[in-house]
Amino acid sequence: MLIATLAFLASTFQPMGDGPKAPAAEGAAPSAPVAARPEGAPEPGTSVRLVGDASVKPTRLESGEYRLADMGMVIEAPLPDGYPAPTPPGMIELKTYPVVRRAEYTAKGSSNFGMNVGFWPLFNHIKEREIAMTSPVEMDYRPAGERAPLAPMKDAEGSWTMSFLYRSADLGPTGQDGRVKVVDNPELTVLSIGMRGGYGMGQVNAGLEELQRWFAGQDQWEPAGDPRGLNYNGPQVPARSKWSEVQVPVRRKAKDGSKPVAPVAAAPGAAASGAAAPAAPASTAAPVTPAAAEPRR
Repeated sequence: MLIATLAFLASTFQPMGDGPKAPAAEGAAPSAPVAARPEGAPEPGTSVRLVGDASVKPTRLESGEYRLADMGMVIEAPLPDGYPAPTPPGMIELKTYPVVRRAEYTAKGSSNFGMNVGFWPLFNHIKEREIAMTSPVEMDYRPAGERAPLAPMKDAEGSWTMSFLYRSADLGPTGQDGRVKVVDNPELTVLSIGMRGGYGMGQVNAGLEELQRWFAGQDQWEPAGDPRGLNYNGPQVPARSKWSEVQVPVRRKAKDGSKPVAPVAAAPGAAASGAAAPAAPASTAAPVTPAAAEPRR
């Protein structure tokens, strides 16, 4: 029954993108477009705590996995090299992500059902290339039609991209691999909230609502792209213990009638990065880095 259901879903959700292409040369350097980092934004791989106790930090193990003992949270797979530490549930951070090589599956239709469909082509891709699973699985959402920034999204409308991340760019070339496309996603600065609970559009919308409240209470930052979700746990972790983040690219809010510089478009393989932005508020904590806690075995 499960196999029949997945087969039906695979025929329903139409993949998007180009046809097969020859892969890029093995060992080629990342080819992502250069994105302008917001002025005063954290360095790639770091974050600044805006909401929440700055002393609450996940512990990074030598294997690259993370633990958050105070909340009983765990991430079972390593993050890509240079990725910032995960944001604890209920807390909000400004974060900058480095260029990352990732395998993407893009389609239209329900992302809640589509995550099951997109998983298998992506899993087969990394299996055939003998690439170890990493965390998180990234979901980029592109809602259909006109909408206000951070407005709730409808699951069945628009398109989405599901991505598995290479831990480092030297693990395989970019290029088309059947329904999967391997690209270098550019550097990206986001506002992020940590979440706890099952994955899906309902959780993403709940996170967007909290981010909207934060944006409304300040005059420095504004959304600069479509939302995305970072899902850290596999199906073996109970829904109540699943760890995720809901994020939106940011840029500096225009002042004195000036126009903000347009960010890089948020699209598969080229997620948005903000334009010029002010330094983080003086009341925020020092930047949080993946190495902030001493690695433990």
